[in-house]
Amino acid sequence: MAQKDGGTEHGSLKTEDNLGAKSLGGGQTVGGGVVVEVREKKGPLRAAIPTMPFPLAVICLFLNTFIPGLGTFISAFTVLCGARSELISERGVCCVFWLNVAAALIQILTAVIMVGWIMSIFWGMDMVILAISDGCRDQGIPQDV
Repeated sequence: MAQKDGGTEHGSLKTEDNLGAKSLGGGQTVGGGVVVEVREKKGPLRAAIPTMPFPLAVICLFLNTFIPGLGTFISAFTVLCGARSELISERGVCCVFWLNVAAALIQILTAVIMVGWIMSIFWGMDMVILAISDGCRDQGIPQDV
């Protein structure tokens, strides 16, 4: 399902038309279009994952690996302590807190059928990735796309 701006349902892709690129129906360009920005579209639960300091993110990943949902539950409280999230500007701190608590409960309840355990590990990996990318941004280190 393509959007008008050339994005897909999985994200958006913006191109700069500096060489006379012509857009085709599915967001493809003919000519010399240059990719200016690529942004991943996330659901509300994924967008609510807080950006924590790296050591805390690693601890949450470790906890999520061995006790599904525990690291996610702890990360919910970091939102109340000032951790940033992509969703805070839209929904507020309390809503982001409860979304993280809901994600932790989903992970705990579905861990019996392995879905929650796998989800919990991926959630912890996302926390670490966010912490690393935030650290790179703070230090001015260029990021690979």
